[in-house]
Amino acid sequence: MAEAPKQIAAKPAEQKASSSLVEFIIILAMMMSLTALSIDAMLPALPQIANDLAVTNENDRQLVVSVIFLGLALGQLFFGPLSDKTGRKPAIYAGYALFIAGSLVALFSISFPMLLLGRSLQGLGISAPQAVTLALVRDRLEGRQMARVMSFVMTIFILVPMIAPTIGQGILSLGGWRSIFGSFLVFALVTVTWFAVRVPETLVLENRAPFSLKRIASASREVFGIRSTLGYALTAGLVNGFFLGYLNSSQQIFADQYALGEKFPLFFAIISLSLGMASFLNARLVMRYGMLTLARWAMRIVFALAIIFLGFSLLLAGHPPLWSLMTYLMMSFFCTGILFGNLNTLAMQPLGHLAGIGAAVIGSFSTLISMVLGTMIGRSYNGTILPLIIGMTILAGLALIVVRWASSE
Repeated sequence: MAEAPKQIAAKPAEQKASSSLVEFIIILAMMMSLTALSIDAMLPALPQIANDLAVTNENDRQLVVSVIFLGLALGQLFFGPLSDKTGRKPAIYAGYALFIAGSLVALFSISFPMLLLGRSLQGLGISAPQAVTLALVRDRLEGRQMARVMSFVMTIFILVPMIAPTIGQGILSLGGWRSIFGSFLVFALVTVTWFAVRVPETLVLENRAPFSLKRIASASREVFGIRSTLGYALTAGLVNGFFLGYLNSSQQIFADQYALGEKFPLFFAIISLSLGMASFLNARLVMRYGMLTLARWAMRIVFALAIIFLGFSLLLAGHPPLWSLMTYLMMSFFCTGILFGNLNTLAMQPLGHLAGIGAAVIGSFSTLISMVLGTMIGRSYNGTILPLIIGMTILAGLALIVVRWASSE
């Protein structure tokens, strides 16, 4: 009888802690989702943008997608170290201010270069939550618990791309492509306000560090001097590289090559579902099998699938049936979803003392690699899926080699 009151008294505190963590995950996921929304909601609008701003080369319109990654890569090197000095929240506020400015430039752009400038500013802005979110989680958690939380964050994060093209298509039909940038402004204001009100600062004063180029260079040398960190960051860049290649060319592949037209968002959402399912399942599997085991097996399967489907596609001159392409991409991106959360966590694991700047260096490095490789794959599009599948095969093979090297210490 004496134990009953203690159990009853403990429940509200447990529920409050659980509720607090759930809200923390949702807020971080929504902030990271700004990246996916900014990219994927634009996909249905690419032909209209190219027409309105006189873009003659069809592959040039892919720059609306890929140029944002340049801002992401460069901005993370600034906002990560800034968050170590000012705290996580001020750095995120500064990033949101840049994103809003870029959205306004893109909204009122009168030329394609002006639009690309706005997209670059958007990329710089969203690099703040992209870089600092991982540090926010690392401030509070580590190891498999950190991987589990990041998997939940990535699950919500990946659900956004499922509906983003549909949202973009709906806004496009109602108000044109400029209205899509207006929706970005609204989403940004809502998420940053929620974050400001509900998430406390996670970096205490005594753990803050000065901002300097010397410190960035010193931390970069330390990060790249750790074999596992360098290897997993490079692997993340290779994996994201073939995924960005898919994003760049997906609208042309589905809407043009397979003549799906306005049905493109539906097929894009179906493929994105496999990523979300993988991230959700990973949150459970990682606690049982560990990050490295899952990453190794996922990478092996991605490479094997790529070789098989490349051979199949070559036999059909780069025009396999739509059902076969959908099956391949869903299976491959399911494994990619397993990789996303685990690779970043593996890279960050030795960097507890450099959470902010470490996340920045890793994020910038892997994003820059993925931008270059993904842009090359996308701009190689020739009316068939062969450039995409060849790119996925090569990068998956390289990633498998690098994972083995990184884990062989």
